[in-house]
Amino acid sequence: MASTTDTDAVPETPAPPARLRVRYREEIAPTLADRFGRTNPMSWPRLEKVVLNVNMGRHLENNKLPANVKDQVTATLTTVSGQKPVIVIARKSVSNFKVREGAETAAMVTLRGDRAWHFLDRLINLVTPRIKDFRGLSEKAFDAKGNYSMGLTEQAVFPEIDMGKVGITHGMHVNLVFRNSTPEISRYVLGELGFPFARKD
Repeated sequence: MASTTDTDAVPETPAPPARLRVRYREEIAPTLADRFGRTNPMSWPRLEKVVLNVNMGRHLENNKLPANVKDQVTATLTTVSGQKPVIVIARKSVSNFKVREGAETAAMVTLRGDRAWHFLDRLINLVTPRIKDFRGLSEKAFDAKGNYSMGLTEQAVFPEIDMGKVGITHGMHVNLVFRNSTPEISRYVLGELGFPFARKD
């Protein structure tokens, strides 16, 4: 029997590009010239990264996190992002929050490229519709550079999380970081992508 070699292996099919990224490039970005005067493609806004952050400081016990809390948060972020999170260490002590310098206070994941666009797609089409009593996201959560921040109160809104196997319930902050943008431009881009902003009465 002939032996197989690496050259006989079937090449892996490359993953399809993120559909929202394609839509932005082909349909939305070209409209920025007429609407905002951004005629140079190099001046178009770009989704630079998506940052997920879970604050665990309230669970600190004698400057240490209970193992079940740290493991649970790490597992959740890994499941919803596809990446292993990093643990954020407190740079200084804050007596009001009972946080000491060097304590593990948060877990964070930074998504870039197609991973960020895939997460945004799921956030728009799968996650926000599962929020209880959802009435839309605020349009006032942009900073001066056009970055958008929002909070989720519990991880159950992600369909891949089995709450029957979860020991604690926690939320997370989601930050959409843009480059070359403004609040008005980011609002337009996200709206065109289907971001569920609250309707104005």
